[in-house]
Amino acid sequence: MLYTELLRLWDEAVKAMDARDWHRALETARNVSEPNGRTLFIEASAHLALQELEPALQALNEVIIKDGRLAVAFFQRSAVLMQLDRLDDALSDCIWAQKHMRGNTVIDYRQLGLRYKLFSWQVLYNAAAVYCRMGQWEQAREVLLSASQEKGAGRASSIEPGLESISRGEVLTPMLVPEGEVFRPRKQEVEQLQQKDFLGKAKVITSMIPNDDFGGFEPLRLQPPGYYEPKVETTDDTRYMRIRAPYMARGPGQLTVPGGATVFLFDEVDRDGMATVIYDGQRGLLPMTLLYPVDLKKAKGRKEDRVPSGIPLPPGIRPPTRPQSQPSTAAPIPETPPPSYTNFALAKQASRDAPVYLPNSDSLDQEDVTDAQGGDEGSVVVKVHFTYTLALSVPPYASYRELQDRIAHKLGQPPANLRLRHRVPGSQLLTPLEQGSGEGEESCPLLPVMEEGRATLWCQLEDPLVGRAILYHMVALYDYAGQGPEDLEFSEGETIDILGEVNEEWLEGHCAGNIGIFPRCFVYSENTVEREHTLL
Repeated sequence: MLYTELLRLWDEAVKAMDARDWHRALETARNVSEPNGRTLFIEASAHLALQELEPALQALNEVIIKDGRLAVAFFQRSAVLMQLDRLDDALSDCIWAQKHMRGNTVIDYRQLGLRYKLFSWQVLYNAAAVYCRMGQWEQAREVLLSASQEKGAGRASSIEPGLESISRGEVLTPMLVPEGEVFRPRKQEVEQLQQKDFLGKAKVITSMIPNDDFGGFEPLRLQPPGYYEPKVETTDDTRYMRIRAPYMARGPGQLTVPGGATVFLFDEVDRDGMATVIYDGQRGLLPMTLLYPVDLKKAKGRKEDRVPSGIPLPPGIRPPTRPQSQPSTAAPIPETPPPSYTNFALAKQASRDAPVYLPNSDSLDQEDVTDAQGGDEGSVVVKVHFTYTLALSVPPYASYRELQDRIAHKLGQPPANLRLRHRVPGSQLLTPLEQGSGEGEESCPLLPVMEEGRATLWCQLEDPLVGRAILYHMVALYDYAGQGPEDLEFSEGETIDILGEVNEEWLEGHCAGNIGIFPRCFVYSENTVEREHTLL
């Protein structure tokens, strides 16, 4: 679908919403063959205005599928789910809306075309409304009190009456985006839908032909003789000169010019017969008797008459090749699960992806849900970042050797050459996974690093460091490309094992199976206290 056609239908649907013609707005929005999240929001708003809750829920599901981080869509869907008496799903949407606000007290959607500001206290207000419908009045009061601590316009006029309603045992009315407020296309793009004549009509300003008022396109017309005679540039009119013989400067202001060089005549000849010329960017004097005019147009195709540029040819020796750097094994920090208001809400968030609620979602079998989530009950899903990413199911009490063997079997690599690391929350440093000691839970390396039945590890394939001790670890601040075969190449964010200190400016380290030296200023340590090491 052409973007201009999308803009046209989008603009017509918005105009219908402004005219409160809900049926025409809904019909126009459905004519978009390739809708985006903002056009689908118009369809959902039209259904809500017509009190059609089930179609509105389906439209909001499609909005969230198109844009899974649109907080206002989760906020709107939570109110619809409350009206359908699907309270658990409504509370889940409130949590997702609060998560996608990313700690902001307000999100202004005017830049996206929606004339609406979503405040965090409004999301908390809807969560309190859900608890009221569940009969959990104390939790509703606590959530509403926390909403009173938030900032935002209109908070006092809604929170205080809400607290009084809870004290009387009255159910709160959920908040919605005002009726008719939808995402609008950009005004500049809508104005460009109209055809414009950017060239306009030609107007004769001046002409070589007397009394010429023609303005258009046509073949060249014959002109009466005598009106226009083009001037032909001859050799006598040119100001480019060529020197007959080499000339060595013999006084102040004179130039040294090789024979056959081309110069530009800058000024007339003085009394001494010296002409002011420009050669190689310098202005100076040359004898006029050594200069003769030259036609550069005729001499353009002759290689022997070309003026030397003075730029030397590139060297014929090829530069030495640099050692190839290993691909980076660093991976982005996994997204944290959404926050929860109470333990009850947290128990409902078993999935990390935003759910899509269908009208018949209550009829799904529990076996289908278990198969979709994957993994056996009582096992840990371990995500391993290698040169590619894989996932496997491991018992939570597996030993370090058993975990290493399982990953090596999946990768097809020897277990002794695999090094497992994990990332401490709030840190960029990859810390080696503890191999464990003793018996029971102390010998299980996955227990300290797993969260909600999941764990993320980074795996590097490297030869064992024979006879070398790792002093400490540092993180790469920038990418470093080695300048010689003895340098260690690495990428930004990689963890480097420090094996020694060459001097105050250079370190020796190990990264991705390679050992070499690198500048100290390219790495940093996450420890707040500076360490001093003495080389043995």
